[in-house]
Amino acid sequence: MNVVCLDMEGVLVPEIWIAFANEVGIPELKRTTRDEPDYDKLMKYRLDILKEHGLGLKEIQAVIEKIDVMEGAKEFLDELRSVTQVIILSDTFEQFAAPLMKKLGMPTIFCNTLEVAENGEITGYRMRCEKSKLTTVKALQSCGFDTIAAGDSFNDLGMILNSKAGFLFKSTEQIKKDYPQLQAFEEYNELLAAIKAAL
Repeated sequence: MNVVCLDMEGVLVPEIWIAFANEVGIPELKRTTRDEPDYDKLMKYRLDILKEHGLGLKEIQAVIEKIDVMEGAKEFLDELRSVTQVIILSDTFEQFAAPLMKKLGMPTIFCNTLEVAENGEITGYRMRCEKSKLTTVKALQSCGFDTIAAGDSFNDLGMILNSKAGFLFKSTEQIKKDYPQLQAFEEYNELLAAIKAAL
């Protein structure tokens, strides 16, 4: 039995941190997992900037409410879910993902949790597990599933490279150059066709 594992940001929805950076005018917050392979380092950097500017969860959630899913994403996901099981594996947080999941028809998502103080300050975060995407793919495989994975960033490579089939979607030129063995797509219909062929 197959399970398709998809990244969320950059694949189904725009990058939340980039949208937030644009909204509040803090370009340093545009740094994402496409730029920084070390997620812990990236999150500490982000939390320091939020603290410095007095920004918290409420401000980020207000921006997320305005974010729409990428054009064609819901249709792609609906079609994919009509033929196989799909899990979204994301390094985002429950507090960010919830409104976006509604816009995508409530697919299953495994993500992390923010630690938030009573005043709304984000004080830390709890990862669901170490190397969450790779660990989840290996756990699914240990339960007898074949995994097919797609994503766009450094933190997706573990699940992509360790799946029965793995694809890059809307990735960077650098990642595509570094992993020439991986098929890379820009359009949902191409990715859908590749996944269906791998099922």
